[in-house]
Order: sequence, then structure tokens, then C-alpha cells
Amino acid sequence: MKNIRPTFIAAAAVTACAISLGGCATKTYVNERVATVDAKVQATQSQVNQHQVHLDQLDKTTREALDRATAAGKLAEGKFLYEMVLSDDSVKFPVDSAKLSPEAEQRLTAFADKLKTDNRNVYLEIQGHTDSRGPDALNLHLGEERAEAGRLFMNQHGVPLNRMATISYGKEDPAASNKTRAGRAQNRRVVLIVMS
Repeated sequence: MKNIRPTFIAAAAVTACAISLGGCATKTYVNERVATVDAKVQATQSQVNQHQVHLDQLDKTTREALDRATAAGKLAEGKFLYEMVLSDDSVKFPVDSAKLSPEAEQRLTAFADKLKTDNRNVYLEIQGHTDSRGPDALNLHLGEERAEAGRLFMNQHGVPLNRMATISYGKEDPAASNKTRAGRAQNRRVVLIVMS
């Protein structure tokens, strides 16, 4: 019995050491795992912040689109008063260009002055058109650029942006035949429609 007691005490001591060492290993393991989880949480928070910035940009874009849609709705409700077409020989747009010629700028300046002199609450629909050459997507984009060039010029001359809307018809609404050079030149145009 005497030999069993020291063996029992030694076994208890070894067990106690193993338990205390096991506790140290567990604490280190937990600290490593917590550090890993913290790193993942920080990375996730960074992604959440990036997504929030993106959502804020989308929200701004949505608000701008809604404002333009509201302006277009007002235009649709309006009554046609008159229109001005920038398509005669002196103001035609060159092929693949949205740049306003000096003659077009003169006519737009006179048009803006007339609108200010009339002092009426009118809305403008500014339509961009192209000839039939080129892909549909390119023509729609070019028509929008032409209409936008007119809108920005009118704004620089005192017409409020919220009273104007642009639309591109691309090659879909020709004023003349696209089979001749002169007809294609007439189709490269901007039309300003005034509505009350």
C-alpha cells in the first residue's frame, strides 16, 4: 500500500500539470482564433463601408434620374407652342460630331434671349438626331451628345436646367432621305420644342 500512495501522488501531479498545460494551450488557441475573427470582421466592415459608398452614389444617380423623369413628365403634359430646328446649311452637325458651330451658337443665343424676353414658364424638349450611317447604339449616343450640347449652351445663356429635357432619336426619325448626302446632312440636327 505504501508503494501505491507515492504512485498515486505522482499520477495526480502529472494529471494536474497536464490540465494546467492544457489550459495554456487552450488560451493561446483561443487568442489566435479571436485574432483571426477580428481580422475577418475588419475586412467585412471595410467591404460594408465600400458598399455604402457605392449605394450612396447609386442613390444620387437615382435622384438625378428621377428629377429628369419628372421634367420629362412635365414636358409630356405641356402644350406644344413652337419649335426651332438646327439643321439648315449653316448649322448642321458634321459627321460623328456633337460640337455646335458658331452659327448654331448664334441661333441658340437668339433663341435663349427670346425665351427670356417672353418671360413665360416654358419647358424645352431638346431632341438629338443623326443620319443612318453607323451602329444604332453609336447613333443613339451621338444624338444624346448633340441634344446635351444644346441643353448646356442654353443653360449657359440663362435657361434653367430644370426646364429642359433631352432625348435622342438617333437615326429613327429622319427629316430627309438617308440615301443622299444632302439628306443625311439634314438628318444630323437638333430640334428644340417649346411647350407651355
